[in-house]
Amino acid sequence: MTQAMKILLVEDDKDNCLVLKEILTKWGYAVKEVYSGEDAIRAGKSEAFDIVLTDIRMAQVDGLQVLKAFRQMRPEAQVITMTGFGSIDTAVDAVKAGAFDYISKPFKFDEIKLTLSRAVEQIAARGAAEQKPPETPVDKTMLIGHSRAMGDIYKTIARVAAGDSSVLIRGESGTGKELVARAVHAHSDRAAKPFVPVNCAALPEALLESELFGYARGAHSTATTDKPGMFEQATGGTLLLDEIGDMSLPLQAKLLRVLQDQQTRRLGDTKMIKTDVRVIASTNRDLEALARDEKFRSDLYYRLNVVTIDMPALRDRKEDIPALADHFIRKYAAMTHKNVRDAAPDVLERLMKHDWPGNVRELENLIQRAVILNTKSRIMMEDLPDTLRRAAPASASSAPAPATATLSLYDLEKDHILRVLKEQNGNIKAAAEVLKIDRKTLYRKLADYGVEPKRETQP
Repeated sequence: MTQAMKILLVEDDKDNCLVLKEILTKWGYAVKEVYSGEDAIRAGKSEAFDIVLTDIRMAQVDGLQVLKAFRQMRPEAQVITMTGFGSIDTAVDAVKAGAFDYISKPFKFDEIKLTLSRAVEQIAARGAAEQKPPETPVDKTMLIGHSRAMGDIYKTIARVAAGDSSVLIRGESGTGKELVARAVHAHSDRAAKPFVPVNCAALPEALLESELFGYARGAHSTATTDKPGMFEQATGGTLLLDEIGDMSLPLQAKLLRVLQDQQTRRLGDTKMIKTDVRVIASTNRDLEALARDEKFRSDLYYRLNVVTIDMPALRDRKEDIPALADHFIRKYAAMTHKNVRDAAPDVLERLMKHDWPGNVRELENLIQRAVILNTKSRIMMEDLPDTLRRAAPASASSAPAPATATLSLYDLEKDHILRVLKEQNGNIKAAAEVLKIDRKTLYRKLADYGVEPKRETQP
């Protein structure tokens, strides 16, 4: 079936485009490549394609515009978007606008192959199908990162946001579980209604119960007025039960009843109140293991675990550290009215080598401290805590890996660039000329690889 499939490949990076075309052709696809969104739309007007594989970030006409144009003029084509600038907004926009799937760069060839195979199956199964782009989300989130792991998170959020199913977010403390919950809410039909978070680990059982369900006047000695619970406060919106693994078994039973009956009752009252709430739960504990040990109700676990989102630890997505650090520097520079622009290269190198047991929260606290202590325009090594400055893990080799060691386009490009740079004895200008890219682009790519180039004596 793949031999009959025609792919329009849209990529403004000609080197990447030609590599991709070669691989796709080997897989049996008939490939036409173009290097701009404008050319892609022109090609679509004159020729039919089964699949459109398009970059999102392009000059003039971007990938989302290409997607929307094909939804109108070639609705039977399956459009797959790809970008190295992963964010929740581009993921949601692409999926909601009718993209078949969303691939984050740096991607691997086996992922592209699998995605294309699924697209071919979809074409065969349903034929032509017109998809109209829904409205864009009403709110934004502050999820940061374009790593492969975060790209998967964005795609899951985009797909689960539209429904009302319960979501269980798992991950270590400090990984950003509440941000994901807020993202699901912000991109759902409930976005205009309240998002109500409650930390199940921070409150004693009796207080947590009254917070969740509320109480009637006279229910206890301090209940001088009626108090609505959080299920009532979140009506029409979303209730986040943060660290639900710390909730007591008796309270779990009451929560389960509310979820099953979709109604609640204030403490000390007999009146039942209808609930209209989407429940999202988060935990840093293994609920399945707790359920096996009868420390967490298995029926509640299965009720909550309709869709699971696993948040990666920061040590497993270190490529996001520069973007996160930049975000926190700008945030706390604005809050403290300081002119701190960025972090020095050796600071970023040290941040990349740290294991971050406290995850993103630890990084944020460190950047906040550094900005407060800083007396210059950038974060320097002396602004870091002594423990981090003294930590000096053995640096990873900057030598390029053999091309056969991975199928990643990112690693293939890195291998080639570092090899050319070595052949030119570290001369940035000469290497850029060989690579046919400008020096600014080369500097940016080397920074992305964590490689500090030799300083040029002339601009």
